[in-house]
Amino acid sequence: MDLPISPGLILSLIVVVIGILIIAKGLVIVRQSEVMVIERLGSFHRLLESGINIIIPFLEQPRAITMIRYRKMGDDYHAITSDEIRIDRRETVMDFPGQPVVTTDNVTVTINGALYYQIIDPKRAVYEVENMSQAVEVLAKTTLRSVVGKMELDKLFESRAEVNNEIQAAMEEPASKWGVKISRVEVQDIAMPEEVETAMRLQMAAERKRRATVTEAEGEKAAAIAKAQGQRESAILNAQGDKESAILRAQGEQESIKLVLNAIGDSEENKRTVVGYLLGQSYIKVLPTMAEEGERVFVPYESSALLGSMGMFREMAGSPEDAVAQHLRKGPAPSGLRDGVVGGAASGG
Repeated sequence: MDLPISPGLILSLIVVVIGILIIAKGLVIVRQSEVMVIERLGSFHRLLESGINIIIPFLEQPRAITMIRYRKMGDDYHAITSDEIRIDRRETVMDFPGQPVVTTDNVTVTINGALYYQIIDPKRAVYEVENMSQAVEVLAKTTLRSVVGKMELDKLFESRAEVNNEIQAAMEEPASKWGVKISRVEVQDIAMPEEVETAMRLQMAAERKRRATVTEAEGEKAAAIAKAQGQRESAILNAQGDKESAILRAQGEQESIKLVLNAIGDSEENKRTVVGYLLGQSYIKVLPTMAEEGERVFVPYESSALLGSMGMFREMAGSPEDAVAQHLRKGPAPSGLRDGVVGGAASGG
């Protein structure tokens, strides 16, 4: 048995279905780190943050933002453009293709860079610029050409960090008007013509050779200075040793003469006799050495007088040792004086 369907029931079902569709369409779930720009009747109304949000269908609509991303296929980069209603607030990297740049020394290099940026004000990113990602990309390229164009090629390789900082500083102000924060800019690759690369390689080899030569010369110079200083110090030490040795020998001879004179008497004649005796001993010590150096020996004329003085000394007192012994027999003397006198005289004979 068929039940009659009244028009009221059909209308009620239609209203229920429409209500369900409206609720389903008006219920919007926004994920974490995402935001949506909502327009009401074509004008900005509000931002939908992460979580569950409800909008009025047909009256409120999300505003899309145009994004450009590059995908590398082989050696080429292909741009992919998309309209997205969900704006990602996370930091985004834009790896744009290499750009030809002319340095101040007229060398054309190709620089491939990466740009890190973050959307901090979605409203400005949508309404203040037509295509935010394209604007950021063009700004990065023009700023890169401007900064690198002020540098020489060698300076460019040495100052990558400086280039990155200058590009970032130059982009911060205009990007902030679009609600974008430039986190950092990185210069990745710098490609140069083959002939320039060959010339730089030869220059680097010549520079290394020059540094090696300078280092070797500095080492030889330091070694020569150290050797000269060592020889100087050695000569000073030897001279000081000879000086001290000569002083000690002179002091010993002086003490020996004093002891002999105290033993035999300190008259002028005895003094001359003792001095002549000691000088004669020195000549006698040198004679064996003189005989070893040649077949003939020449004795100085003054040596005969000295030898005569030695003979006179022996005729007067027999020998310095006998004179000292006779003097010691006359009275006691300290053991130190006796040993010094006998040792000093005996060392001369």
